[in-house]
Amino acid sequence: MLLEGIFAAVTTCFYSDGRPYWRKLEANIDRYSLTAMSGMVLLGSTGEAVMLSDEESREALRVARNAAAPEKVLLAGVGRESVIETLRLADFVAGLEYDAVLVRTPHFYRKQMRNREMLTYYQAVADRSPLPVVLYSVPSCTAYDLPIEVVAELGMHPNIIGMKDSSGNVERIGELVKATRSARKRTVTVTPVFAAVTSRMLSSQAGQEQIATFVAAEQLVSGATVLAAPAPRRPLKTRTREVGFQVLCGSAQTLYPSLEAGATGGVLALASVAPQACGEVYTAWGEKNPDLAEEKQQRIARAGIEIAGKMGIPGIKYALDLNGYYGGRPRMPLLPLTGEEQRQVEELMTDIRN
Repeated sequence: MLLEGIFAAVTTCFYSDGRPYWRKLEANIDRYSLTAMSGMVLLGSTGEAVMLSDEESREALRVARNAAAPEKVLLAGVGRESVIETLRLADFVAGLEYDAVLVRTPHFYRKQMRNREMLTYYQAVADRSPLPVVLYSVPSCTAYDLPIEVVAELGMHPNIIGMKDSSGNVERIGELVKATRSARKRTVTVTPVFAAVTSRMLSSQAGQEQIATFVAAEQLVSGATVLAAPAPRRPLKTRTREVGFQVLCGSAQTLYPSLEAGATGGVLALASVAPQACGEVYTAWGEKNPDLAEEKQQRIARAGIEIAGKMGIPGIKYALDLNGYYGGRPRMPLLPLTGEEQRQVEELMTDIRN
């Protein structure tokens, strides 16, 4: 699976009393599908995954999958503290035709999580996962940073295709890219313009129903039951491309320097709020226009630091409401922003209201 471009770290929507608001999640996903983003990540740290029951997690993944456009890459956060529970959720999302699983580091027993334990955990998951595995290190939430030497070894596994690193450390991104450079190359299916081909695109192509489009005039006036001629199918044109271990950055404020350091894209909380503004950084970088890329980076830097970095989910959800998405309240014990914090978000979002 190709992991390039900008991915929204999607929030989970709730009513004011904390019940899941599935219709609003559906509406957000539908709107994201109209953007130029490469895809979406469900049930990451921004998705309040640790706040959800197992039943709620499965329903969130189901709702998002059904609302997403087939061409958008879907990653599911399935990380649990044990191998067996992680695999149970991986099996479930495979049935929903997600494209890869995002597996955060187990951390509750982090004092015992030596390199040996972490290698065993990820190798056991990758050995049995029906979907490609993307490592996920988010030290701000777990107080654990996946060691570079562990990532280098895991990168050799045939079912581990990349990593999301949310350290915010550009130097570390560069070190991860360098450490995994010798990882095995994979041949992935892409479109003629080198965009990702998702599993839902392939299954739709294989099983799509033929649609009636034409009925002769004499048949219309005869009063007889008519079976219309089927529409011709448009075959999905694909090509292949070789990719290595793919590193995705997790902070909007370091997106451009991370791309320069070798990252293939970003999974960003701020992209759920301002997908166009984040995408413009990636586009300018891809077009080898450093001045424009730097300008676009500066446009989102403060919002990335203050809203996503410091205020976290309450800040992101208020910014979503400002930008026409549904944000709503976080789940307690997280609390909505204060009036002063809301005013700060409004000021930070002035130039990225899209």
